[in-house]
Amino acid sequence: MPLTRIHNFSISLDGFATGEPQSAEAPFGHAGQRLHQWMMATRYWAADGTTGVDDAFAERHTPGIGAEIMGANKFGPPGWHDDPDWKGWWGPNPPFHTPTFVLTHHARPPLEMEGGTTFHFLEATPAEALATAREAAGDQDVRIGGGPTVVRDFLAAGLVDHMHLVQVPIVLGRGVRLWDGLEAVEQAFDVEAVSSPSAVTHLTFTRKAP
Repeated sequence: MPLTRIHNFSISLDGFATGEPQSAEAPFGHAGQRLHQWMMATRYWAADGTTGVDDAFAERHTPGIGAEIMGANKFGPPGWHDDPDWKGWWGPNPPFHTPTFVLTHHARPPLEMEGGTTFHFLEATPAEALATAREAAGDQDVRIGGGPTVVRDFLAAGLVDHMHLVQVPIVLGRGVRLWDGLEAVEQAFDVEAVSSPSAVTHLTFTRKAP
């Protein structure tokens, strides 16, 4: 059966997955790109990047994915709903190349982009959104792309089969935390940790068999 997966999702030592305040000039708030520097240094991200542990984990992001689900705050900064010309952060050819479902309270017609990405705007529960995305993905997996509120909601609903988190050795102090309200969520998963020379720790959560 196809899986629901999360990949390359970075959090700080104190559990924040983004800083504040988010804006068009600062998509991750005061965190900047500090949570993602480990990935941006890899060959997965750039042709002259590094190989090794970080690259091996980063590469798992794409294979086998047939659809993506993301939250409104990943698609755009506060107020993007009021801009009919806003088409996301990624330019005319977004990196998803699949049907991509944006969870939002503001309906909008589907937005077809270059490279096979079509954004669909849904007001739905996690279970409803996942059912829609699975239908679009066919026999491939669905990726939950973030941000932290969406990942938290899917974890709370018990809908995540595989999660790759990257703990980055920085303290943000404020922003949006991943773990709030998820006490003992780890008990549903087999958890493995791999340390990297870049000082990040890769944590994989694989749902236990029933």
